[in-house]
Amino acid sequence: MNNSFQLKPLPAYFDFDTIAILKQLAVSHRLLAELKGISQTIPNENILINTLALQEAKDSSAIENIVTTHDELYKENISIHSSASSKEVYRYAQALKFGFGIIRKEQMLITKHIVAIQKILENNDAGIRKQAGTVLKNNLGEVVYSPPQDSSEVQALMSNLEKFINDDGMMQVDPLVKLAIIHYQFESIHPFYDGNGRTGRIINILYLVLQDLLHLPILYLSRYITQNKNKYYDVLQNVRNQNDWESMVLYLLKGIEETSRETIELIKNIKSILQQYKITIRKELPKIYSQDLINNLFKNPYTKIEFLVNDLHISRQTASNYLDQITQLGLLEKVKSGKSNYYINVALSNLLIGKPNIKPNDLIE
Repeated sequence: MNNSFQLKPLPAYFDFDTIAILKQLAVSHRLLAELKGISQTIPNENILINTLALQEAKDSSAIENIVTTHDELYKENISIHSSASSKEVYRYAQALKFGFGIIRKEQMLITKHIVAIQKILENNDAGIRKQAGTVLKNNLGEVVYSPPQDSSEVQALMSNLEKFINDDGMMQVDPLVKLAIIHYQFESIHPFYDGNGRTGRIINILYLVLQDLLHLPILYLSRYITQNKNKYYDVLQNVRNQNDWESMVLYLLKGIEETSRETIELIKNIKSILQQYKITIRKELPKIYSQDLINNLFKNPYTKIEFLVNDLHISRQTASNYLDQITQLGLLEKVKSGKSNYYINVALSNLLIGKPNIKPNDLIE
């Protein structure tokens, strides 16, 4: 631990125009633009927002050792409570969507918004740290970093970060480089007693939307971070110890590249499955077919009668009949829970869970 380190306000003083960073920026921007384009080919934006937000919630929470299964999380999404962990992970998805609503409405991200996001995550009003004592430890229990302790210093650094996020004139740098700087600074301020990592990863996503690099909050770096967890903590610490900004920036830029590529393929597969469901239902059940029905089946991996009643403005009996008919085609799986039922979108759930050798046509022909 570098006992002499003191976190400084932004901007960061470093020459970010290195050959390695510029080369990686070109690749990351190209794939991010491709992701932005393909996301607009899905007929209803909530299909991606809902399904991918749940994926991110699971992966981001796993970094903090809050572990749940896909099944538990999808049940939580339809108000079937499975475990304390699934409820906590689900709050992440709610916080992410809340933040996206703020960005769309306000076109800025300020401290009070970040506090509100963390409040949803943690389900408490603790807010920004006021007491000293917060330290970051490694797996051996050794203190590796002590963030600012004085509450006035934390508040001042957050005010500085707020300005940096929203004032493009404060530092002339590529927005993806700026994203990396924002992430490092937020995690180093460590403004909350808990939930800093998850809040910081939500800020990453929202900043991409704020900069119009994406229309929807669908680039989720948490899986990449989970797969490269030790390196993630190393690059953060090396900025503090060695002013090694290049490694930190390259780490996140590579994450944007790889995650964009994976998400592009995921969206292509969702689109393919959605089209197959659409063709099958229109052919086999023409009397109940509608685009709103298809959208409903893909907005959530698990659905229930109430969702159809609200979206399609039909009676419970009609909604139940629709779902049962689609189940008979093998497109949904009906599961009893207490006195009611819920319905699993078989192909979509298998895709999101990552079951091997699952192809859309295999599931619906």
